[in-house]
Amino acid sequence: MDVGTISIVLVFGLITLLAIGMPLGFASAVLALLVMVMKFEPNLLLDPFSFGDGFLTGRPGTGPLYLLTQKIFDLLTEYVLISVPLFIFMAALLERSGIAKEMYDSLDFWLSRVRGGIAIITSLMAVIMAAMSGIIGGEVVLLGLIALPQMLRLGYNQNLAIGTICASGSLGTMIPPSIVLIIYGLITETSIKALFTGAFIPGFMLASFIIIYIVLRTQLNPSLAPLPEPREGDPTSVQKLGLFGAFLSILLTGVSTLLLLRALFFTISGQNSTPDVLKEPIFLGMTYHLPYLAGYLVAGLVLALLVFGKERCRVGWAHGKGLVPPFTVIGVVLGSIYGGISGITEAAGMGALAVFVIAAFRGEATVGLLWDSLMRTLRSTGTIIWVTVGAAALAGAYTLAGGPVYIANLIVGSEMPTMLVLLTMMVILLFMGAFMDWVGIVLLIIPVFLPIVQRLPIEEIGFIGQLDPKYVAVWFGVLFCMNMQVSFLSPPFGPAAFYLKSVAPPHISLTDIFKGFLPFICIQLLALAVMLIWPPIVEILLK
Repeated sequence: MDVGTISIVLVFGLITLLAIGMPLGFASAVLALLVMVMKFEPNLLLDPFSFGDGFLTGRPGTGPLYLLTQKIFDLLTEYVLISVPLFIFMAALLERSGIAKEMYDSLDFWLSRVRGGIAIITSLMAVIMAAMSGIIGGEVVLLGLIALPQMLRLGYNQNLAIGTICASGSLGTMIPPSIVLIIYGLITETSIKALFTGAFIPGFMLASFIIIYIVLRTQLNPSLAPLPEPREGDPTSVQKLGLFGAFLSILLTGVSTLLLLRALFFTISGQNSTPDVLKEPIFLGMTYHLPYLAGYLVAGLVLALLVFGKERCRVGWAHGKGLVPPFTVIGVVLGSIYGGISGITEAAGMGALAVFVIAAFRGEATVGLLWDSLMRTLRSTGTIIWVTVGAAALAGAYTLAGGPVYIANLIVGSEMPTMLVLLTMMVILLFMGAFMDWVGIVLLIIPVFLPIVQRLPIEEIGFIGQLDPKYVAVWFGVLFCMNMQVSFLSPPFGPAAFYLKSVAPPHISLTDIFKGFLPFICIQLLALAVMLIWPPIVEILLK
């Protein structure tokens, strides 16, 4: 049977199975089997008793079925895939421990008297949590539990509160270590470290767009975000600035001390004395770094003891210490990756261990906390793995049937302008994202779209600057993640809405939640447009 007919049957079959409520993993597996039969043994559809006589079923363990099972096996045995449950476990520990609540309290102290401050705090907290674990579901739920009651109590506009929580809580898709980028890298054989690096600026650009929108809208219409009543004993803005400076001086002293001890260890052990053996210098760990680190240490001590004083440092630390555990975890995860200490999987394990150790020091590492976190990890990982198996089977079957080549030739041969091809892909991804989980999309759609993008004229991609050909897969991966940002808010099945509804007050309906998303979806589309217009944005840190 020709691949065009198979493609039509596949599209309508997938829509039908999803419409009747079949889970994506099972629907994909059923269609994978159907595609294989249609391509390699169509007689089996008319005569089931001919099983074992054709090319597909005649010799078990060989032929197309063997290639398909080998593809699934290779994907599931990828070492970096272990990082997925580890990041989920880390997010589950964060959600159930008091680390996030203490971080919120610290941010609240510094920014509560700013117009729209609670919404800004929520966005900043979401960025920090995204950089810790790369999971979105737990972030939205946690922000809904901590920030939503506070904003509603202070009289914040309901739509602004809802949109801020869900749009900011979805940033885990974009900001490393994003699980979406990990799965994309596995499927497309793209460097995950390069994807993380390329996603930094677009991710923080989107976060800054959200914060700028909150600031501008609350300044133009102050009634949307009333200022809280001053609390007795609250320091003034100038006093807060001094306390924050004292807190930063303590951090500077502590970080400089740790880095100085690390560099001394490398020097004493001789690990940094043979630069010709090292592939690249140890980050802040070479002998010539010692004077600089010592200087920073002295500067931190002078600022803390002589400039700000002990009392101001004590108060500043009391209100700012809630930020230390989250940034410690971020340093462990991203620092170990970019410092060349470990790979993605080991960094995920170190991050999970760091969160558990912090929870233990706080007296929260109970058997109940560990059990609940493990159960959530098991459920979430199981869902991802089943979808991965089914979608990988369908993608592999369609590839064996010649589907990606057929679609690529169809689009490239149509002589559509390059940007129109990319816009069409974005529309398809936006449409699919409204009805399908991101795991299925990255496994089913990306293997078809990426080869097409790689065949497009590189000089015609974007309008500002020219993308380096070796970063096309990285750019498209980050573009895909930006697209998935929109899908998390898109009706009728935007998952962020259902996450928030599970913890929202009863008077907030799903319709209210989706209504609050509209301006933030426009912000996400603006960020998506920036990436289409200016593709080299992903190369800034890569070079």
